[in-house]
Amino acid sequence: QVQLAESVGGSVNSGGSLRLSCTGSGYTYSAFTMGWFRQAPGKEREGIAAIFSYGTPTYADSVKGRFTISRDATKNTVFLQMNSLKPEDSAMYYCVSSSLRQTHSTWLRPDEYDSWGQGTQVTVSS
Repeated sequence: QVQLAESVGGSVNSGGSLRLSCTGSGYTYSAFTMGWFRQAPGKEREGIAAIFSYGTPTYADSVKGRFTISRDATKNTVFLQMNSLKPEDSAMYYCVSSSLRQTHSTWLRPDEYDSWGQGTQVTVSS
């Protein structure tokens, strides 16, 4: 059974930075697509970044150029570096993994991911 454990989020002022991490267990890490979704109150769950099993990262337009996803295969950990944060980035952030091969046309679909972390809150103040 795949388990994902996210680091604690936090609160920052607009323009600040935060780094989230997610450590997985119970699977062959390198074979999975890992990613991050977020959900703000009253809004739909939104895919923001993923890193495919072959190492290529991809981003939603809303975070491109500000967020960076990376992975440390030796520690079964994926990171999300968030810079130039905006109040609209405030949300619950979820680490996800998929045992299915993902592509640039599928990775944004929540139902493509079979494991989800419990979520960690990120709050950005103006």
